[in-house]
Amino acid sequence: MGKDLFQKLADKYPFITLCVYASNEYVGIVQNRDDVITTIYDFGTVKDSEQKRRYLDLANTWWWESNRSIPINIFLRGEWDEFRLCLRTFVNKDLEILHGPVCSLNDIARRKGKRKSITLVRRLD
Repeated sequence: MGKDLFQKLADKYPFITLCVYASNEYVGIVQNRDDVITTIYDFGTVKDSEQKRRYLDLANTWWWESNRSIPINIFLRGEWDEFRLCLRTFVNKDLEILHGPVCSLNDIARRKGKRKSITLVRRLD
Protein backbone atom coordinates (compact mmCIF):
# COMPACT_ATOMS: atom_id res chain seq x y z
CA MET A 1 0.00 0.00 0.00
CA GLY A 2 1.38 3.40 -0.90
CA LYS A 3 2.40 5.69 1.94
CA ASP A 4 0.29 8.59 0.63
CA LEU A 5 -2.76 6.38 0.22
CA PHE A 6 -2.45 5.04 3.74
CA GLN A 7 -1.87 8.54 5.15
CA LYS A 8 -5.14 9.72 3.58
CA LEU A 9 -6.88 6.65 4.98
CA ALA A 10 -5.37 7.24 8.44
CA ASP A 11 -6.48 10.88 8.42
CA LYS A 12 -10.06 9.89 7.67
CA TYR A 13 -10.07 6.75 9.87
CA PRO A 14 -7.57 7.26 12.74
CA PHE A 15 -8.47 3.89 14.31
CA ILE A 16 -7.07 1.90 11.37
CA THR A 17 -3.77 0.07 11.89
CA LEU A 18 -1.47 -1.15 9.11
CA CYS A 19 0.78 -4.12 9.82
CA VAL A 20 2.94 -6.57 7.89
CA TYR A 21 3.12 -10.28 8.64
CA ALA A 22 5.01 -12.76 6.44
CA SER A 23 5.32 -10.07 3.72
CA ASN A 24 1.50 -9.64 3.61
CA GLU A 25 -0.11 -6.33 4.56
CA TYR A 26 -3.11 -6.28 6.88
CA VAL A 27 -5.37 -3.32 7.60
CA GLY A 28 -7.74 -3.35 10.53
CA ILE A 29 -8.33 -2.62 14.20
CA VAL A 30 -6.07 -4.10 16.85
CA GLN A 31 -8.17 -5.88 19.45
CA ASN A 32 -5.30 -6.64 21.82
CA ARG A 33 -1.52 -6.83 21.81
CA ASP A 34 0.40 -8.58 24.56
CA ASP A 35 3.99 -9.78 24.92
CA VAL A 36 3.57 -12.75 22.54
CA ILE A 37 0.63 -12.24 20.16
CA THR A 38 -1.40 -9.51 18.48
CA THR A 39 -5.04 -9.96 17.56
CA ILE A 40 -6.54 -7.77 14.82
CA TYR A 41 -9.93 -7.43 13.16
CA ASP A 42 -8.86 -7.68 9.52
CA PHE A 43 -10.82 -5.25 7.34
CA GLY A 44 -9.74 -7.15 4.21
CA THR A 45 -11.83 -10.19 5.17
CA VAL A 46 -15.09 -8.19 5.30
CA LYS A 47 -16.89 -9.10 2.07
CA ASP A 48 -20.15 -7.14 1.88
CA SER A 49 -20.04 -3.36 1.25
CA GLU A 50 -22.84 -2.81 3.77
CA GLN A 51 -20.88 -4.77 6.36
CA LYS A 52 -17.76 -2.70 5.56
CA ARG A 53 -19.75 0.48 6.15
CA ARG A 54 -21.02 -0.90 9.47
CA TYR A 55 -17.46 -1.90 10.45
CA LEU A 56 -16.23 1.66 9.86
CA ASP A 57 -19.25 3.27 11.57
CA LEU A 58 -18.90 1.12 14.69
CA ALA A 59 -15.14 1.63 14.77
CA ASN A 60 -15.69 5.38 14.51
CA THR A 61 -18.10 5.21 17.45
CA TRP A 62 -15.54 3.27 19.50
CA TRP A 63 -12.75 5.70 18.62
CA TRP A 64 -14.58 8.90 19.53
CA GLU A 65 -16.72 7.67 22.45
CA SER A 66 -14.28 5.49 24.41
CA ASN A 67 -10.95 6.18 26.05
CA ARG A 68 -9.32 3.95 23.38
CA SER A 69 -7.62 1.72 25.91
CA ILE A 70 -10.61 -0.63 26.07
CA PRO A 71 -10.69 -3.12 23.15
CA ILE A 72 -13.44 -2.51 20.62
CA ASN A 73 -15.12 -5.87 21.22
CA ILE A 74 -15.52 -5.09 24.93
CA PHE A 75 -16.69 -1.52 24.41
CA LEU A 76 -19.29 -2.37 21.74
CA ARG A 77 -20.16 -5.86 23.06
CA GLY A 78 -23.03 -7.37 21.04
CA GLU A 79 -22.84 -4.85 18.20
CA TRP A 80 -19.34 -5.98 17.24
CA ASP A 81 -20.03 -9.76 17.38
CA GLU A 82 -20.71 -9.98 13.64
CA PHE A 83 -17.03 -9.25 12.98
CA ARG A 84 -15.73 -12.13 15.08
CA LEU A 85 -14.99 -14.04 11.84
CA CYS A 86 -12.57 -11.26 10.82
CA LEU A 87 -10.35 -11.89 13.85
CA ARG A 88 -6.75 -12.85 13.03
CA THR A 89 -3.97 -13.66 15.47
CA PHE A 90 -0.28 -13.06 14.75
CA VAL A 91 2.94 -13.85 16.59
CA ASN A 92 4.66 -10.59 17.54
CA LYS A 93 8.18 -11.65 16.57
CA ASP A 94 7.07 -11.88 12.90
CA LEU A 95 4.67 -8.91 12.96
CA GLU A 96 5.60 -5.32 12.20
CA ILE A 97 3.08 -2.58 12.93
CA LEU A 98 3.76 0.19 10.43
CA HIS A 99 1.17 2.72 11.49
CA GLY A 100 -1.85 3.11 13.72
CA PRO A 101 -3.04 2.66 17.28
CA VAL A 102 -2.53 -0.49 19.36
CA CYS A 103 -4.78 -1.50 22.24
CA SER A 104 -3.33 -3.58 25.07
CA LEU A 105 -5.07 -4.92 28.15
CA ASN A 106 -1.64 -5.35 29.76
CA ASP A 107 -1.22 -1.56 29.84
CA ILE A 108 -4.45 -1.17 31.78
CA ALA A 109 -3.33 -3.72 34.36
CA ARG A 110 0.10 -2.09 34.72
CA ARG A 111 -1.37 1.39 35.19
CA LYS A 112 -3.73 0.27 37.91
CA GLY A 113 -0.90 -1.30 39.87
CA LYS A 114 1.07 1.94 40.02
CA ARG A 115 -1.61 3.96 41.79
CA LYS A 116 -0.80 5.04 45.32
CA SER A 117 -3.15 4.70 48.21
CA ILE A 118 -3.45 7.70 50.50
CA THR A 119 -5.10 7.50 53.89
CA LEU A 120 -6.21 10.67 55.59
CA VAL A 121 -5.82 10.68 59.35
CA ARG A 122 -7.60 13.20 61.47
CA ARG A 123 -5.45 14.81 64.13
CA LEU A 124 -6.96 15.07 67.55
CA ASP A 125 -5.46 17.84 69.67
